[in-house]
Amino acid sequence: MQSQWKNRMQEMLSLCQEELKKTTEIGKKMINASKTSSELHETYEQLGHLILQDIKQKNIEWNNPEASKLISIIETKEEELEKMEGEVRNIKKNN
Repeated sequence: MQSQWKNRMQEMLSLCQEELKKTTEIGKKMINASKTSSELHETYEQLGHLILQDIKQKNIEWNNPEASKLISIIETKEEELEKMEGEVRNIKKNN
């Protein structure tokens, strides 16, 4: 009776170890995928900045309405941020 119990416990421990190994491996893959995704996002962002700079400097001519719309949004958001930063500086000066 006791050997059956020991065997069953060994089976359960073995199963838990296997599941833990799988879970650990999946976790490692997910961490690597997240890192790669972040690096990809950063690279796209860098490329976007370079392209926008070249478009503004007339090194690239890109007649794409969607790109023009995005550039307009970027310029508006940059202006809004500059305004907010100025407001924050004014608040700091007045305190």
